[in-house]
Amino acid sequence: MHFMQKRNVATVLRELLDRHGLSPTELHRRTGVPQSTLSRILSEKIVDPSDKHVSRIADYFGVSTDQLRGRIELGESREAQPMHGHVDLSDISLWDDETPVEDDEVSVPFLREVELAAGSGRFVIEESERARLRFGKRSLRHNGVQFDQAKCVTVRGNSMLPVLRDGATVGVNTGKCAIGDIIDGDLYAINHNGQLRVKQVYRLPTGIRLRSFNRDEHPDEDYSFQQMQEEQISLLGHVFWWGMYAR
Repeated sequence: MHFMQKRNVATVLRELLDRHGLSPTELHRRTGVPQSTLSRILSEKIVDPSDKHVSRIADYFGVSTDQLRGRIELGESREAQPMHGHVDLSDISLWDDETPVEDDEVSVPFLREVELAAGSGRFVIEESERARLRFGKRSLRHNGVQFDQAKCVTVRGNSMLPVLRDGATVGVNTGKCAIGDIIDGDLYAINHNGQLRVKQVYRLPTGIRLRSFNRDEHPDEDYSFQQMQEEQISLLGHVFWWGMYAR
């Protein structure tokens, strides 16, 4: 009686290396996956490699991650290509607000300004009940963002031209909202007494500096720690992503 060998990442990877005449060292050089990680996968010391490493190896060999993990028959793979020249075109998946979120996705809510009372001129920042944008969990992990700490903000005005136009969307990591988290020159979402703002932020010995890309019309704004309290200025989080339509 013959038993079929159980296929896993190690068995499939060995087959692919043999098929393409590659050594683990060369695969490391071409994909950037650490050589120690490849050795541990091949020796089955790592039986369930991270999605990040599996994806890079699968992309290089032109197979799916399920094929590399041994869940689907390998079949014929495309000729291995250098990572920088690989373009994988797949069918577009259509979805709307009613489409269920996939297991590998996160539905990230938008933050918005909400007027406290009609005509009062005072605003608070709250999560929108409906407006959301989907992000892949792997992308958030890669950028060090906890799923429940990802928010979206819509940029308004021309202060961040030419990088961010009016209506651009930014992804914000609300886990990076302390003064000590500031990386000089990076973009941050800011709550300025209920107003949503996106600016470059710099640390100063006595406070912070807010800078716009469009400095001709929007000069730097320096605030001491005392002024930040008086004007209710706080960091909402670090901008880790942005996107906008070309128009």
